[in-house]
Amino acid sequence: MSFKGSLLILCFVCLCSSSLVFSIVGDAEILIRVKNAMLDDPSGKLSDWVESSDHNPCKWSGIACDSRNQTVVSIDLSGFGIAGGFPTGFCHIPTLQNLSLGDNFFNGSLTYRALSPCSHLHVLVLTSNLFVGQLPELLPDFDNLRVLDLSSNNFTGDIPASFGRIQSLEVLSLVSNLLTGPIPWFLSNLTELTRLELAYNPFKPSPLPQEIGSLSKLENLYLTNTNLIAEIPGSIGKLGSLYNLDLSNNFITGKIPESISGLKSIQQIELYNNLLYGELPESLSNLTTLLKLDVSQNNLTGNLPEKIAAMQLQSLNLNDNYFAGEIPEVLALDPNLSELKIYNNSFTGKLPANLGRYSDLETFDVSTNDFTGELPQYLCHRKKLQNVIAFVNRFSGSLPETLSECSSLNYVRLADNELSGPVPDKFWGLHTLRLELSNNKFEGPISSSISGARGLSRLLINGNNFSGNLPAEICELHELIEIDLSRNQFVGELPSCITELNKLQKLDMQENMFSGEIPNSVSSWTDLTELNLSRNRFSGKIPPELGNLPVLTYMDLSDNLLTGEIPMELTKLKLNEFNVSDNRLYGKVPTGFSNALYLPSLLGNPNLCSPDFKPLPPCSRPKPATLYIVVILAICVLVLVGSLLWFCKTKSLLVRKSKRPYKVTAFQRVGFTEEDIFPHLTKENLIGSGGSGQVYKVELKTGQIVAVKRLWGGTQKPETEFVFRSEVETLGRVRHGNIVKLLMCCSGEEFRFLVYDYMVNGSLGDVLHGEKGGCLLDWPGRFAVAVGAAQGLAYLHHDCVPAIVHRDVKSNNILLDEEMRPRVADFGLAKTLQSEAGESDAAMSRIAGSYGYIAPEYAYTLKVTEKSDVYSFGVVLMELITGKRPNDSCFGESKDIVKWVTEATLSSLREEASENNISRTFYTGDLQEIIDSRMDQSTCDFEEIEKVLNVALLCTSAFPINRPSMRRVIELLKDQKFPRPK
Repeated sequence: MSFKGSLLILCFVCLCSSSLVFSIVGDAEILIRVKNAMLDDPSGKLSDWVESSDHNPCKWSGIACDSRNQTVVSIDLSGFGIAGGFPTGFCHIPTLQNLSLGDNFFNGSLTYRALSPCSHLHVLVLTSNLFVGQLPELLPDFDNLRVLDLSSNNFTGDIPASFGRIQSLEVLSLVSNLLTGPIPWFLSNLTELTRLELAYNPFKPSPLPQEIGSLSKLENLYLTNTNLIAEIPGSIGKLGSLYNLDLSNNFITGKIPESISGLKSIQQIELYNNLLYGELPESLSNLTTLLKLDVSQNNLTGNLPEKIAAMQLQSLNLNDNYFAGEIPEVLALDPNLSELKIYNNSFTGKLPANLGRYSDLETFDVSTNDFTGELPQYLCHRKKLQNVIAFVNRFSGSLPETLSECSSLNYVRLADNELSGPVPDKFWGLHTLRLELSNNKFEGPISSSISGARGLSRLLINGNNFSGNLPAEICELHELIEIDLSRNQFVGELPSCITELNKLQKLDMQENMFSGEIPNSVSSWTDLTELNLSRNRFSGKIPPELGNLPVLTYMDLSDNLLTGEIPMELTKLKLNEFNVSDNRLYGKVPTGFSNALYLPSLLGNPNLCSPDFKPLPPCSRPKPATLYIVVILAICVLVLVGSLLWFCKTKSLLVRKSKRPYKVTAFQRVGFTEEDIFPHLTKENLIGSGGSGQVYKVELKTGQIVAVKRLWGGTQKPETEFVFRSEVETLGRVRHGNIVKLLMCCSGEEFRFLVYDYMVNGSLGDVLHGEKGGCLLDWPGRFAVAVGAAQGLAYLHHDCVPAIVHRDVKSNNILLDEEMRPRVADFGLAKTLQSEAGESDAAMSRIAGSYGYIAPEYAYTLKVTEKSDVYSFGVVLMELITGKRPNDSCFGESKDIVKWVTEATLSSLREEASENNISRTFYTGDLQEIIDSRMDQSTCDFEEIEKVLNVALLCTSAFPINRPSMRRVIELLKDQKFPRPK
């Protein structure tokens, strides 16, 4: 080669090298410029993005380069905790192919202009951020884009038509947004798609596009919770590459198409919670790759075909349908079966005897059918069984031996069968979380080996023939929250250590032969709500300490051998059920129990008396001479006590004034001072106790009655300070006829109290669910409460500046005056929308709301908006209609009033959605199934009740965007022409 040729090659190499150096330097400058100008990096994850002598960003965090030419090809900042708007500047790196910014705090809208420089990308992942607004249009030159993942944001509106023109797309994921248009047919044009994921969006009710079968490369079709209606298109069978089909939680009707047998690669089919009907197509048995089949919660009928039972499935879920007939024996031969859920059907006959023998069975739930015979002996043969659930059948015989040796077992529910015999010692000691053997024919004692069940939370063995003493080892089960031993033959005294079970909420032991005294060291039972010891042989006195249990609402001690007086301390309890009848009690009945409501609870105690309660005999009076002595002594005691009180009070005030004065603020014109309040904050005036403090009814010298909330602790307790400040800041500036009136507040170093108007009729919760259940039995009265409470909340949301979110709307926080007019109360958790972002740690540590009323989005956002109040108000509307508590036990396990009402009205709701293509929140069914049976039927305007129900369903929509504002709620409640399907 000539000298000139060599020189030319050398120059070319140098030129290329300098070009690469220039390129890498330019990339570094772009990265640093974007970091400094657009990104907030609180965790310092990008601290190594700094200028250096080699200008090489390929070693920086989140950066990947092409090894051949050292150009930046990937920026992956997933999970870095970075905030800011969309960093358009990254796309100015011409060689960039992958931009992944998932799991951060990027926010704002994703505009057409911001995205247009990114058309050369192959991968764009923005999942789990805070983007809002509509999805951006995609330019035609996005012809290299293969992966577009915008899931878990807050995008709204339609899917743009331009999405259907990006022929290169292989992955399109828009899961968990707020998209409201229909699922568009043009997505079927994306023939390269392997993943189409649109789940958890409130799309307009629409069918699955008929053209879906053209996506021949599709592997994952994820469309749960997308408001799908109509039938599954027959073209679904053309998806020969599909391994996951998830159309669950929709409103799909019709039969499962025979063409589903064309899914030759399918591993999982999820069709649960739809409106499918008909029988299982036998063509399912052709799916040799299928591992998981879930068609539960539909309207399917017929038998379980033997060919389907013979499939080698890992999971078979047929529950909540109308299947009947026997289970084929061949099901037990499946070597893969680990989960069998066939509950809530009408299956009959005996179960296959070898179930569990040839597979690692973990979950077995056959409850609520009509099975007979013995439970299969091999359920835990492989030592993997975790759940055995078979309640409400007709199983007989003894417990299978394998269950006694089943160390993996943690959940047992065998109630309501005909099982018999003793329970083996080892079975009592299994590490179960729940043991439910109720309503069978078991016998024998509880073994002391129960001490091994350290994680047991519920022991429910009522309605059997168990006998013997209650072993003291039960006291070692410190996770117990419920014990039900009722209707057995237990004898002997209760172990005194039972009071050490400090998580106990329910203790039911009625209808046994327990004897001895009721334990009195009950101070650790702070969570106990129900105590039933009736129909036993308990003796001795009723422990006064029971009156100090803060949440006890149900106490039945009837039909025992108890003696002594009824303790005055029990009047402090807010009891829904109180019964001490048929004992040997004597003496004066405490004033709090001297009314007709409690009379049946006192009968059968001949020596009880009352001076002013006529059904009971009057208490005997002392003789004149004795009376004279008693009066003299009483006067002396009163003078002495009065002098001491005067001295102590004077000294206390002097000390208080000398130490630190308390602060008093009056918000209304009042004719009393704080000194008039202090003497009345006594046990006798206590009317309620809650998480933040105690409430007293105070009758002043002027005749005025006020309610005083004294908060727990003083300024040293952050939560007390938060509640106090929240109530004062909110109610101090609020004036509305449907919001409780704050009259005065007083704060000192060691106390806080607030003074309100006293509401004679207590709370709506008391009226609906408590002792005053007969006070609001007409529908017009309930409707007036609904409208009034809505007006109060609407004032907070729309008329206050800044707007106020209550954050704890519930029936117990809606008070009723003498005319049953509602007042929204208890603003201890209220916040203005402006202050939400800056809440203190103490504030955030408090759960915003009460169980049963909390909106579902709070579980994953921990943010409460005015739409959270709307959800809670919807629950209150359901309470007004049904008369049931939000978590009534009649709903069943893991079900609240929203789910119960929705399921109770589901057929009508779904019928409208599928036939008329309208919102699923309309109901046109038979109201008699759900309305409160205590209501006076002659006062019920069923059209108005139906209207209120529809409003409640709107308010409790799972998606906040679908809930109306409180102003709109009032309009809907008052509208005589409520918009409904025709």
